[in-house]
Amino acid sequence: MKINKGILFVLLGAGCFGFTPVFAKLGFSYGYSLGQINIVQMIISSFVLWSITLIKRPSFKGLNKRNIPQIMITGCFIGLTSIFYYGSMQYLPASLAIILMFQFVWIGIILEWIFSKVKPAPITILSIVFILIGVFFASNIVNGNIQGLPFKGFLFGILSAFTYAGFIFFSGKVAVDVDPLTRTSLMATGSTILILILFMREIPSVLPLETDLLAVTVGVSLFGAVLPPLFFAVGSPLVPGGIANILTSIELPIAILSASLILSETVTGLQWVGTIIILAAITLNELGSRLHRIRRRHVEG
Repeated sequence: MKINKGILFVLLGAGCFGFTPVFAKLGFSYGYSLGQINIVQMIISSFVLWSITLIKRPSFKGLNKRNIPQIMITGCFIGLTSIFYYGSMQYLPASLAIILMFQFVWIGIILEWIFSKVKPAPITILSIVFILIGVFFASNIVNGNIQGLPFKGFLFGILSAFTYAGFIFFSGKVAVDVDPLTRTSLMATGSTILILILFMREIPSVLPLETDLLAVTVGVSLFGAVLPPLFFAVGSPLVPGGIANILTSIELPIAILSASLILSETVTGLQWVGTIIILAAITLNELGSRLHRIRRRHVEG
C-alpha cells in the first residue's frame, strides 16, 4: 500500500513538470520576456514554499553557516535551468526543447563518473547509446524539420540539460540530513536571488503586475517549482530509488503530449518512436543497474 501511494505521488510530481512548457509558451505569446517570466515565477515560488514551510513548523536541525550557502548555491541550478529551458522555448517548439532538456539523464551519469569516480556499468553505456538514438528520431532530424531553427535554441536546450543534471547531482550531496521542505525553500531563495541579479534591469518592467503575467507565472510556479518537490518529498521515500527515476521519466511523454494537444504543435510518429526509445533506455539503465547490484551482493554473500 505504501509503495502504491509512493508511486502515485512520484507520478504526480513528474506529471506536473510536464505542463510547465504550456505556461511558458503562453507567456511568450502574450509578449512577456524571459526575464519577466522568471522574476515573477521565482518570487511566487519562494513565497509559496516558505509559507508552507513556516506553517508546518519547520525543522532547522542540521543547518549551519557552512551548508546554508551551499544549499542556496545548489538552488541556483534551478534558476539557470529555468532560464535555459524557457529560453530554448523562445526559439524552438516546446516538444524539441523538452527532448533536449531530458538529456540530463546521461549527463548526470557522466557527472557521477567525473566527480564521484563511479564508472558507468556496461548496461549504462548501452542505455546512453539508446538515449542518443532516441534523440535522433525524437528531434525529427530524419525529416529535416529542424533546419532553419536558431542555433541559440539548441544551445539553450542542451545547457538546460547540464544545469538540471548539476542540480540533481549536487542536491543529492548537500545537507541531505536537513528537513526537505526547509532545503527546498532555501534552494528557491538562492534561485530567486540569482534571477533578480541576472535580470536586474527588467525588475521595473514587471510593475504594475499584469493579470496575464500573474496567471502565467502562477502556473509555471505551481507546476514547476512548488507541487513537484512536495509530491516527491512525500512519494520518494516510499519507492526504491531506481523505480523513482523510472517513474519521473513520465515527464517526457506528458510534456510532449501537452505541447501537441494544448499548444497544437505537430508531433510525428517518428518523434514518438524516439521518445519511447528514450524511455526504454532509462528503464533499461535503472533496472539493469539494480539487477547488477543484486547479483554482485549475491556473489559476495
